[in-house]
Amino acid sequence: MRHTRLPGESAAYLAAREELRLAEIDLMRHRERIAAQRRALPPGPAVDDYVFIEGPADLAAGDEPVREVSLSGLFTAPDRPLIVYHLMYGKKQTEPCPMCTLWIDGYNGIAHHIARNIDFAIAAAADPPALRQHARNRGWHRLRLLSCGDSTFKYDLGSEDEDGAQDSTLSVFTRDPDGTPRHFYSVHPRLSADIDQRGIDLLAPVWHLLDLTPQGRGDWFPRLDY
Repeated sequence: MRHTRLPGESAAYLAAREELRLAEIDLMRHRERIAAQRRALPPGPAVDDYVFIEGPADLAAGDEPVREVSLSGLFTAPDRPLIVYHLMYGKKQTEPCPMCTLWIDGYNGIAHHIARNIDFAIAAAADPPALRQHARNRGWHRLRLLSCGDSTFKYDLGSEDEDGAQDSTLSVFTRDPDGTPRHFYSVHPRLSADIDQRGIDLLAPVWHLLDLTPQGRGDWFPRLDY
């Protein structure tokens, strides 16, 4: 695409913007190399066929009856991967996490697009009535909501510690032809001791829009009251 010079742009601005454009191209290509490296991961370990508690598909139907569903039962067809977002809600997290809620607000909006290629679910330590009430409050109507019940799913996948403290995580699973579920990949916000709250930024557009502005993201944090 031919570069168009906007009225009033100085030579210094154009030079800086061109340097930035080339850096953005390098970043895009680096992200693509990382995505290819992720896709090339060897088969992950087989995991337990964890059992979750799920309410009716219609949130307006109330919280009864509930049913049990296994991890392998979340796959709707052969060769479809499954993504589970671990919502920080339940046990020591007595209120839904505002940051997780921001992410899931976005997932609700695109869930029907995601469903063309993958299976997707939200899992929380909270009991079904509390989880579904939060979903009603947020208007989540396209998402499969799962309570982990008594399973060790969140603990085993690193989104819960021994004391019940919660952490947000996103996990990808595959299923063998014989029905065995396998862990493929998980990502957490905390990539290292010195990198906090940045590990899943790419999974929400909010931060990228803020980063386009002169003030950037600053110290802004989402809340549940808007």
